[in-house]
Amino acid sequence: MKSVEIGALTVGNDKPLTVIAGPCQLESLDHALMIGARMKEACAAVGAQYVFKASYDKANRTSLSGKRGLGIEAGLDTLAEIRTRLDVPVLTDVHAPDQCAVAAQAVDILQIPAFLCRQTDLLLAAGESGAAVNVKKGQFLAPWDMVNVVDKVESTGNERILLTERGVSFGYNALVADMRSLPEMAKTGYPVVMDATHAVASPGGLGGSSGGQREFAPVLARAAVALGIGAVFLETHEDPDNAPSDGPNMIRLDDMPTVLATLMALDKVAKAAPIRL
Repeated sequence: MKSVEIGALTVGNDKPLTVIAGPCQLESLDHALMIGARMKEACAAVGAQYVFKASYDKANRTSLSGKRGLGIEAGLDTLAEIRTRLDVPVLTDVHAPDQCAVAAQAVDILQIPAFLCRQTDLLLAAGESGAAVNVKKGQFLAPWDMVNVVDKVESTGNERILLTERGVSFGYNALVADMRSLPEMAKTGYPVVMDATHAVASPGGLGGSSGGQREFAPVLARAAVALGIGAVFLETHEDPDNAPSDGPNMIRLDDMPTVLATLMALDKVAKAAPIRL
């Protein structure tokens, strides 16, 4: 079983839970610092490792009019500032090969969006950047198909890989989360992550944007963490109903301390008696 070193953190399926959390997209430096500081404090209170997450560009919005974020230049400057001022590792999405080396200068983890998880050139560029690489399993893939994704990143000599479950397509505008995918992907030896907020999204469900059922995000997070996984991915906002993207499936920032306390209690039980497949 492999662990991935990310800054001062060690992420592994047999290590204390890592929480990857932040707003869906960057809105401003002050806003990101506020959320990051509160999440860092909440994670420290329950013994969870913390990685800040935000996207400088949401390139896969449902509608052309959807808000996309600060853009790569201002966004990466903001993420680098967050990493320095909060002293936490930072994760962001990349969407094209030429973004990877540049983004790796500002953040610790490059995330490959689910829709792009089979794009060979993007995976190779991310691996070659030297940053840790978190690949979200496509909504169209079986969990065992991720072996081929791992092979592509490993071919660059980079073995700092995380694999994320975010649901699979289940008819129009619907996703379903199959918890069997987590131990299946863990067979690769790499840490697995449960994206509990995107897994409750309804892609395109509101016509010009995605809908979601945020009340079920903690449910999926609990189920996944009880299996014994490396990390959980949770998007959060102080006012989800007015967030610029993914608001319907984001957990309210005020609710995160209670959610995290429960997850860490489950994590301790799971890690004390791991499932063997």
